Amino acid sequence: MAGKSTLNRLEHCPEDVEQGTDSRYHKIGHSPEQIEGLFVKLFLESYSKEPREIILDLDVTDDLVHGSQEQVFFNTYYGGYCYAPLYIFCGKHLLAAKLRPSNVDPAFGALSELQRVIKQIRQQWKNVEILVRGDSAYSRDDIMTWCESLRGVDYVFGLAQNSRLIGMTTTTQNRASLEFEQKLSTVVSFLETVFKPDEQLPSLAEDLINNSIWYKSLNYQTRESWSRSRRVVCKVEYGKKVAKIRFVVTSLATNKVPPSQLYKQKYCQRGEMENRFKEQQLELFSDRTSTHTFAGNQLRLWFSSLAYVLMNALRQKCLTKTELQNATVGTIRTKLLKLGALITVSTRRILIAITSSCPYKHIFATAHRRLKMLPNTA
Repeated sequence: MAGKSTLNRLEHCPEDVEQGTDSRYHKIGHSPEQIEGLFVKLFLESYSKEPREIILDLDVTDDLVHGSQEQVFFNTYYGGYCYAPLYIFCGKHLLAAKLRPSNVDPAFGALSELQRVIKQIRQQWKNVEILVRGDSAYSRDDIMTWCESLRGVDYVFGLAQNSRLIGMTTTTQNRASLEFEQKLSTVVSFLETVFKPDEQLPSLAEDLINNSIWYKSLNYQTRESWSRSRRVVCKVEYGKKVAKIRFVVTSLATNKVPPSQLYKQKYCQRGEMENRFKEQQLELFSDRTSTHTFAGNQLRLWFSSLAYVLMNALRQKCLTKTELQNATVGTIRTKLLKLGALITVSTRRILIAITSSCPYKHIFATAHRRLKMLPNTA
């Protein structure tokens, strides 16, 4: 409900103005530590009881800027001047949003944010199993060693391929290739009984069969950067004469999670985090970091993050078992909140009248009824 002037005083105030009772300018202070802790606190309160397992997703996105903001640098990967905020999500719950300059390592600050978030979670949930997940930017020895030092904390990270890893998968590549060739030969033989033998039949047959996919666990240690040997799972996908090889590193034991299950069920699901970025940037405007100071832009990122937390709470608490229960934040805003209405203000009440032909009036009524039933809403 704050106006632009109030928000401006939260972001910055002239440094040459003496803060005192005689000054007409007053900076409104905020506590970064309490704001950061609030995201985790709200996440914990969203559960009625301690879950058995949670998955924390780490990732970085780009926040392109246009101007002379503090700590803005050109990033060749994103192709522009930008910030590189670090996010931590648990499913659709936002736990951390840390603004960072774009000239730092992708994993910069990730360990400290993980330590802060997991410490706060452990204060309330003593026995929950925590899986930390991220792409190859986070397969760093300090992060993995810290996770391995804690009870009930595991990780699965992408791992960039190299010649040593590729060499360790030679047998698996050969098996995937042989399996694909056998399937191809069978289909070609069948097509030759239906059509006139032709040189194009093998090419046609390749489009009719699935790629051969093999998984294997390896014990691997880098020559310098890792302090110990770790379990690496490789995925070899062979099709149309081309082999695609991917690697992940994990602390989960083979007898606990087999290679295929680890890759498909534990690692690949991290792609859902991209949808959270879209909601944040495209639908809640987290990229409006246009104030000059870095601290002010961090505050703006938190404003957008808090808006996401509110919208996600609305989705989970009030829109379950409706057609909007899995809708994006933008869809909820468009269909449920941005409605034309007639507002009548009297001394006793404020009446909001929505047109009777609104196609989502039953969902609006359901959300309103459930909202009133929530505790501490007065």
